[in-house]
Amino acid sequence: MKHVTSLDALSLQNSWVTIGTFDGVHRGHQALIRTLVEGAHQQGHPAVVVTFYPHPTAVLGKSPPPGYLTTPDERARYLGELGVDWVITLAFDLKMASLSALEFMQWLTTHLRVRYLVIGYDFALGRGREGTPEQLQVIGQQLGYEVILTHPIQEGGQPISSSHIRHLILQGEIESANQWLGRLYSIEGTVIQGDGRGHLLGFPTANLAFWPEKLLPANGVYATWAWIGERRLAAVANLGLRPTFDSPLPSRHLEAHLLDFTGNLYHQTLKLAFVARLRPEQRFANIEALKAQIHNDIRKAREILNHVP
Repeated sequence: MKHVTSLDALSLQNSWVTIGTFDGVHRGHQALIRTLVEGAHQQGHPAVVVTFYPHPTAVLGKSPPPGYLTTPDERARYLGELGVDWVITLAFDLKMASLSALEFMQWLTTHLRVRYLVIGYDFALGRGREGTPEQLQVIGQQLGYEVILTHPIQEGGQPISSSHIRHLILQGEIESANQWLGRLYSIEGTVIQGDGRGHLLGFPTANLAFWPEKLLPANGVYATWAWIGERRLAAVANLGLRPTFDSPLPSRHLEAHLLDFTGNLYHQTLKLAFVARLRPEQRFANIEALKAQIHNDIRKAREILNHVP
């Protein structure tokens, strides 16, 4: 998979293309991408995803998402794992927002020679969202591409959507969010120096510096898998302000105690994959009560992770 941020140097032929934000690359996205990839590869043509950063709603002054489910690089990686050949992440701005559907598709066709456009039933693009599926079919007759419409994937009677997955994550309903995503929600970052309180308690933690626009789950304690390269370890993660201590943190903080691990992780990349929320964040009367609860959190996390492949 090749990931680029401009169309300028591209000159593809007979591309199968889809367009969208694809934040999270959830199960609904995955079904559409499978249609794209299977069709393109059966004909020996490239499967291309055109996506955007920042999110269009953030640029247009509408209600932006409370955070992203995936960084641009994570999104491209997930799309590549599904078989996509090219991911094109365009910088969305007011100039791009002002393009009509015809102008945008002319621009794409110049560089990608679009043969098939694969889109969802509720898709729209262009100024004022004028490029509905019906309008894009009309434009396709002019520019030489065909439109393939895909049907939504549902969960619990409603279409899977990034917005609802964000809602679930914000509520701490991580298991339901994972079901909608089709994989474990994860946050990746660099391990940085903390204040050493976890070590003093007997539970050393890896403190994570992560992309500030990443969506954070509700405060609390989570059973997680910690990935260090290809190595996976069971872990208990704490997200919040650590209210038991006299000086609570000024902003939300993510740290993880890796079970059955000793070693120095400073400056290494660590990914935390959230499996289940064990409890909300709470203030304890004293350090001994906190330590007893941490022991209980670890026990519960082991029980849960022992049943998660």
